[in-house]
Amino acid sequence: MPRVLSAFRPLWHCDALSWPVERGRLVRMWRRWGALAIIAVFLPPLVLLVSGSLHQPGLPPPTTPDLVPDPVTTEGYRLAAELGGLTRATLNSLAVCAVAVPASVLVASMAGFAMAMLPRRVAAAVVALSLVALMVPAVALLVPKFAVFRLAGLTDTLVPLVAPALIATSPLFPLVYYLAFRAVPGELYEACAMEDLTPLRTWWRVGMPLVRPVTAGVGALTFVLTWSNFLDPLVFLYDRDLFTLPLALRSLATLDAADFPVFLAGAVLATAPALVVFVVAHRDVRRWKGVRG
Repeated sequence: MPRVLSAFRPLWHCDALSWPVERGRLVRMWRRWGALAIIAVFLPPLVLLVSGSLHQPGLPPPTTPDLVPDPVTTEGYRLAAELGGLTRATLNSLAVCAVAVPASVLVASMAGFAMAMLPRRVAAAVVALSLVALMVPAVALLVPKFAVFRLAGLTDTLVPLVAPALIATSPLFPLVYYLAFRAVPGELYEACAMEDLTPLRTWWRVGMPLVRPVTAGVGALTFVLTWSNFLDPLVFLYDRDLFTLPLALRSLATLDAADFPVFLAGAVLATAPALVVFVVAHRDVRRWKGVRG
């Protein structure tokens, strides 16, 4: 605690000229502490998840956490792919994400750019409506969605899983893009208008390159939401060959307690792609900041 308090002492005596430097140092310090807190919360469960997946299936589960199983085996991963049909389910999930993520980013960015071009009062009304839509629980829309897709004959297909991307997956994403595009200096948009650039070309050639970190973040969040979606596949899919990864993991959850490494191995396989996407998005943002800097 004394070390933490000592970090604030320069702020008590800094003048107006040194305040921006001290403020930047304080922000960096809190970022480091926040990153350490997040690691402390999420890293132990991930370590136990990977460690448990390396146990020998068929043996009684350990009574205490066993970080280094004896013996170490990957048999659980083979059984997870064989019993749960994870290979087919993974391909289905990847197919859904390959369509949903680009479509969601495209729709959200265009909607956010259009909102940024509106007059302030109109944009404020659209933002308010978006916040209201964000408050509506997804479960409340489940019955109307099912009725629409059943009437259209699209149940037991992957179309209902991709359809939310046509409205940007979540009302939050257009709002994020709206704030990003509003942060761009208005003189830049005026210069584009003077050069006779259409709004579509201004969005693509000027707006999108300037909000690349937002695109990386929205793409990563869309991937995670789509990849981990369990409710929609449970309602709309009946054919086992169309099951996505969350539904395949549900079948592994019914195994005997002695086969817990099989379920944990499936959970590792389902978690790894999301972690990879976040790492890639983070590296892309850091590379973009390095180029801009």
